[in-house]
Amino acid sequence: MNRVLIKNAKIVNEGVIFEGDVLIENDMIVEIADSISAKFADCKIIDAEGNYLMPGAIDDQVHFREPGLTHKGDIESESRAAVAGGITTYIEQPNTVPNAVTQEILEQKYQLAAQKSYANYSFMMGATNDNLEEVLKTDPKNVAGIKIFLGSSTGNMLVDNEATLEKIFSSTSLLIAVHCEDETTIRNNLAAYKEEFGDAIPVTAHHLIRSEEACYISSSKAVALAKKTGARLHIFHLSTAKEMELFTNKIPLEEKKITAEVCVHHLWFTNDDYATKGNLIKWNPAVKTAKDRDALWAALLDDRIDVIATDHAPHTIEEKSKNYLEAPSGGPLVQHAVVALFEAFHQGKISVEKIVEKMCHNPAKIFKIEKRGFIKVGYFADLVIVNPGLPWSVKKENILAKCGWSPFEGFTFKSRITHTFVNGQLVYNAFKVKDIKAGKRLSFER
Repeated sequence: MNRVLIKNAKIVNEGVIFEGDVLIENDMIVEIADSISAKFADCKIIDAEGNYLMPGAIDDQVHFREPGLTHKGDIESESRAAVAGGITTYIEQPNTVPNAVTQEILEQKYQLAAQKSYANYSFMMGATNDNLEEVLKTDPKNVAGIKIFLGSSTGNMLVDNEATLEKIFSSTSLLIAVHCEDETTIRNNLAAYKEEFGDAIPVTAHHLIRSEEACYISSSKAVALAKKTGARLHIFHLSTAKEMELFTNKIPLEEKKITAEVCVHHLWFTNDDYATKGNLIKWNPAVKTAKDRDALWAALLDDRIDVIATDHAPHTIEEKSKNYLEAPSGGPLVQHAVVALFEAFHQGKISVEKIVEKMCHNPAKIFKIEKRGFIKVGYFADLVIVNPGLPWSVKKENILAKCGWSPFEGFTFKSRITHTFVNGQLVYNAFKVKDIKAGKRLSFER
C-alpha cells in the first residue's frame, strides 16, 4: 500500500483556496479534510505549510518527437521535463515520423509511452487529405481527439482540401483540434520578403510573414465550418487580438462547442523579443505584438480563452542556430510553463485559482478526461506542490528537455515546483526526477 499524507497545504480547487490535508492511497485521493491524522505507520507525511497544492497541470498540446525525431526529444526525456514542471498529463500531436495517421501507427505510440512515460499520456489521431476512413476508426474512449493542421507548421500534414475538411467535420463526434494559419497568405508574404531580403530575411519579420491576417483567415474559416456542421472544435495556440472576436464567454464551458487555447509563449513574449532571443522564440503561429499579447491576456481572464498550454516542440540548438529561413519553429516549454504563470500571479496579472482553472480543470472538462484535473476524493492523485517564494534560475545544468536549452535560460522565477505526484507516486522532488515511470494512458468519459 502506497500511502502519502500531505498536510497544511493551501489546496487550490474549483475556484477556492482552503488550508487542509490530502490523503493518498495507492493511486487515488481517498480523503480531503481540514486535518487528517496519520493512522498508519507506513504513511509518508509531507508538510506543505505555506505552499499551494494544485492538481497536476494537463498540457493539451505537446510534440515529444517520438518516433522518428528523437535527436530533438523523446517520450522519456520530455515527460521527465514535464513532471519537473508540474505537468502530470499531456496530449501529444501526430506530426512525428511516420505521421500518426493510421490506427496502427497511433497504437505504436501508445505502446512506446507505456514503457517510457513519467506522466499520463494521450495521443491525437492525425487527419490528412485522404485518411478519413482511418480517422473514423478512432476510439473516443481512449484517444484524445483528431488533429488537423490548417497550416503546415512542422511536418507534412496540411489539410487544404475544403471538401475533405467538411467531410471530417461532419463525420465525427470527436473533438477536432486545429492549427490555424492560412498557407496562401503566408506564401505570399514570404515571397515579398524574399524579394526584398533574399535568403537573409531577419527573424524580426516572422510575425509579419506568419501574420495576423494569416491566422484570422484560417481560424475564422474553422469556426464557420464548425458552426455549419455542428462539429466539436478546439483551436490551438491563438496568437492575435483579432481572433478574440471569434470566441464567447456568454455560455458555460460545458456548453461550448467551440473552445480556445493560448500558449505560454504568446502570453510572455512579443515581437520586440526577437531582437535578443532570435530563432529561440520562432514559433508557428508567431509571437506577435504587445497589443496582441494584451488582448490574449484579456480574453484568457474573461473566459473567451479556455485553456493554457505549451505547444512544447523542441529542436536542437544547432537547428535553431541556422538562418531564419532554415531554422525550424518551436521550442521547449513544459518544464517552465507552470512557474511562468506563477510569475504572472506575482505580477498581479492572474490569480492562482485562475491558473488552476485554465491549466488543470478546463483541459479535463474539454477533453472529458476521466478522474483527472481536480483535487477530489475518488480522483487519481496527480498533484503538485508549489512554493511561491523559493526563487531559482534557469540554467543549462537544470534544463531537462533533451535539446538542452530554454527561451527562459537566465531568468529567475520566484516560484518553484517542489513535489510532483503522478498516480500517487512521488516522481519529482527538489530538482530531482525519480526513476518512476508512473504515467498511465488516459481514458475519456465519452
